[in-house]
Amino acid sequence: MLDFGGPYLSLAIKTGIITGILALTEGMAVGRTFASLKNYQIDGNKEMVAIGAMNMAGSCASCYVTTGSFSRSAVNYNAGCKTALSNIVMASAVLFTMLFLMPLFYYTPNVMLSAIIIAAVIGLIDVRGALLLWKVDKFDFLACMSAFFGVLLISVQMGLAVAVGISLFKILIHATRPNTVILGNVPGTTSYRNLAQYREAARVPSFLILGIESPIYFTNSMYLQERILRWVREEEERIMKSKESSLKCIVLDMAAVTAIDTSGMEALSELKKTLDKRSLDLVLANPVGEVAQKLSRSGTWELFGSEHIYMTVGEAIAAASYKCQT
Repeated sequence: MLDFGGPYLSLAIKTGIITGILALTEGMAVGRTFASLKNYQIDGNKEMVAIGAMNMAGSCASCYVTTGSFSRSAVNYNAGCKTALSNIVMASAVLFTMLFLMPLFYYTPNVMLSAIIIAAVIGLIDVRGALLLWKVDKFDFLACMSAFFGVLLISVQMGLAVAVGISLFKILIHATRPNTVILGNVPGTTSYRNLAQYREAARVPSFLILGIESPIYFTNSMYLQERILRWVREEEERIMKSKESSLKCIVLDMAAVTAIDTSGMEALSELKKTLDKRSLDLVLANPVGEVAQKLSRSGTWELFGSEHIYMTVGEAIAAASYKCQT
């Protein structure tokens, strides 16, 4: 009989949740690895349903928690198996061996069993892929090495857990610390590009053009507000040292802002009020459809006014320059 009042119920629930996450992660990782090798696609939803149904059925017979095994999948792959029927054949062979042939395999050294798995898995190590991760993204390389050495030295579950933890940490960093860049005009065009990437791009006198390269949510709204104000202070210090024309307008290019929430709109409103006190104009350029709708419904559009929201950065600079001249 099921007892939901035992002293180990909470431990069983925690263990079940963690084990389920790791089992799903391992199964998906194995599936995608062999899908890339054989050039086919896998459906994550179907994988989740299959793993869940398999474990629910197995729990009725006191089975272990099961998932897509990396070692057995590698052995199947090297043996030339093509369909899921190989699993039925393998399960039947394992059942027959356990029932009738166990005494013959009782004294088989673990080294021999390990050699079979190592011989099957060694061909899946992609050194070029790891080197590419190092060149492109150090965080991805760290997650890759953590998974590799964790699986090699500890266990598959621990290696995947560490890799997933590092990946989640990377996502949190990107979500809470979005990238903002200073844009400049490419001579002879109406394009505005990152000054750090385009050497020919030039600053527009009296303007600070900033590009926001992520959605604005409650997780990063305060950081963005503080970062923009820091950009303004640094630009004013640079102008003072170089004795250029004073800063009059800040243009936010929102082409890459695909979404915004209430906290983000409040941050924009507070930023505008702060800059108004310093006699600086804040102009929004190219807000996408969903962002523009939310700004309109929340009243933020009215706070800025139509004269401070434009379709392109070029229109915003032209209108602000005309306003300053008049």
